[in-house]
Amino acid sequence: MNEIKKILVPVDFSENSQKILRTAVDFAARFKAEVVIVFVVQSFDDYSGFFVPHMPIIQLEEEMVKSATEKMKSFVAETLNGSVPHSTAILSGDVVEEINRFAGQEKADLIVMGTHGYKGLDKILFGSVAEKIVKTAPCPVLTINPYR
Repeated sequence: MNEIKKILVPVDFSENSQKILRTAVDFAARFKAEVVIVFVVQSFDDYSGFFVPHMPIIQLEEEMVKSATEKMKSFVAETLNGSVPHSTAILSGDVVEEINRFAGQEKADLIVMGTHGYKGLDKILFGSVAEKIVKTAPCPVLTINPYR
């Protein structure tokens, strides 16, 4: 692995994400790297035939991006102490595809993410986002179990 200058951290605004982000910040401080914090709003394109929303799907997705942008501001303020350079991004689409695309676009040297997510039958049916990213990411991935 080359020098680590940019660390991508996908988050879901949970307490576990805060733990993962703090760990990534520790790594970034040691390597003098930048942290890029990313949240992906799941696209509703695949679900358009399943329900009739009270607003058009495009408008619903726009509202979710707007809400996520506000949530990101408070999440970063609560979690970071300004010790490392950082930036944020709100993306929209398939979570795995968007994280991988963005990691490549940003030339991330490392992705740091949690192993949490689906459990039981959901994991069998849908798989793990972390597992899929580990298999397809354009850079090394460090997964962290936030429960340990």
